Amino acid sequence: MASMRDIKRRRNSVQSTGQITKAMKLVSTAKLQKAKIGAEESRPFFRKIYATISSILKTSSTIKHPMIHEKEGKRHAYIVITSNRGLAGGYNGNVCKQIFVKEEKNKEVFAVSVGKKGGDIMKKKGVPVIAEFNSAVDAPTFTDARKIGDLALKLYTEEDYSKVYIAYTAFNSSISQEPKIMRLLPLKAGNFEEESDEEPMSYEPNPEEVLDRIIPNYINSIIFGALKEAVASEHGARMTAMDSATNNANDMIDKLGLQYNRARQASITQELSEIVGGAEALK
Repeated sequence: MASMRDIKRRRNSVQSTGQITKAMKLVSTAKLQKAKIGAEESRPFFRKIYATISSILKTSSTIKHPMIHEKEGKRHAYIVITSNRGLAGGYNGNVCKQIFVKEEKNKEVFAVSVGKKGGDIMKKKGVPVIAEFNSAVDAPTFTDARKIGDLALKLYTEEDYSKVYIAYTAFNSSISQEPKIMRLLPLKAGNFEEESDEEPMSYEPNPEEVLDRIIPNYINSIIFGALKEAVASEHGARMTAMDSATNNANDMIDKLGLQYNRARQASITQELSEIVGGAEALK
């Protein structure tokens, strides 16, 4: 059995850890409220531009645009949105896991890191990281989304990448976050078929030129929305993880307290036995 001193030292250590995890939970709870509002405010713009593209694609089934039609090639790029810090449960690992579950055989996978943890995981898995935008997850702005979006368009239009995806965590609630993968390029017309109930409109001079203007904004809005969703998800996941860690620390403190009391009682019993034994020896 461990000595009373060892048990007391361990209990003090666990108490200190519990205080840290409790403080981190409170910080994440406060940040979550702000991040949740940001995620909710970004959704209407994305839905509107999504509906606009849907309307354009409904207008004509003969649209010829390089960002709509499938492209031959083995190289796939993934924009991986995670966090720069750990202690968030399975938040970072679950996003990366989705990529390896989805990816087809005989394809070359490349990553664009938006969050240090995701980049580290992809490197450990042997996936080359071709660009990093790690600061974008600290306080996402539309400028950050535009920079990432410009790279996504360049990878597809100017370099030898046949598909570009985005991997992020969608925010459902403070206790529910869902890792998702969405294809950015090429646009898949089937994705838009049921997204808009509006009547098809006519576009001038033609749908192709309108798409030239709309698609970059569409890509940027998806990325911006994913960044906002991911930040809210990160704080929700960290809040849950720190709450669980605090509860575990409290349970361990209770167990160590019980062990300490048992060791103390055993020590007192032993001392009494020695006193009684010494008294008997003097008779």
